[in-house]
Amino acid sequence: MLIALLLAGAWLDEWIDRTPSPAAIERLIGRETLPPGVIVFALTLTLAILGGRELARILRHKGVEASRTLTCALAVLGVCLTSLVPSATRSPDGLLLGVLIGNGATALVLLGSLAYYAKRQRTEGMIAAAGGALLGYVYIGILLGFLVAIRREHSAWVLIWVLLVTKSCDIGAFFTGRAIGKRKLALWISPGKTWEGLFGGMALAAAVGAVGVLGLRQILPGDAWTPGVLEGAIAGAVFGVLGQLGDLVASLLKRDAGVKDAGGALPGFGGILDVIDSPLVVGLVAYWWMRVSEHGLTLG
Repeated sequence: MLIALLLAGAWLDEWIDRTPSPAAIERLIGRETLPPGVIVFALTLTLAILGGRELARILRHKGVEASRTLTCALAVLGVCLTSLVPSATRSPDGLLLGVLIGNGATALVLLGSLAYYAKRQRTEGMIAAAGGALLGYVYIGILLGFLVAIRREHSAWVLIWVLLVTKSCDIGAFFTGRAIGKRKLALWISPGKTWEGLFGGMALAAAVGAVGVLGLRQILPGDAWTPGVLEGAIAGAVFGVLGQLGDLVASLLKRDAGVKDAGGALPGFGGILDVIDSPLVVGLVAYWWMRVSEHGLTLG
């Protein structure tokens, strides 16, 4: 069902991107069509809010004072900052402006969270509360924003490819680990993960990456960015490892707080963070890999 929703969302996002905008909106945004990624952006904001609520719950279980409202708001801010920075930042002057905007926003998040929690008029727990606020802003908001950034510069089907490759490693690792897993990968964080499962997941992710590239070539003929089959397989394996790292990061947070799942929003999976933990890390690397492979290391 989740895969079907992803595919339907990608199709709708592509359709909106090609649909002429009403005259009033066209004058406002200066485009004949809506900006790319309208559906992806809306879905990502929803995930940021739901994930922010779950992160606040995890922090509270740890004894950290965490406002659901503030955590969700900072997660949304992180998504907007990462995904809506003007494309002018590709130039040297614009890049400097983008860096200053990002650094300034992070400083304001820290100072604002300190001011928000200072209303209690006591100092105990202030460092932890401010750290929790920054965690919501960076871990959920900024990392989710890179998924929107991928969509802004590429087709929605490219983003779907990244997500399917990442989650295929989760699937491959689960079944391989259940079948032949013996050597524990990180017993102190996630007792169920094994080295055999990791390699099985990487193999499946590499296969999905290679086959997915062939599919992208059929869906997007003549697209400016389409990797080779071997490059797609290598990217799949790398994304798979990074996705497992993202899963371990989420497990680290949950174990520290003494909770098994981030929430109960998705029966059978746990919470929203239990599903998006692997794409959070992959999105960052995937965006810059595509950026460098398409444009090189130049800023223009």
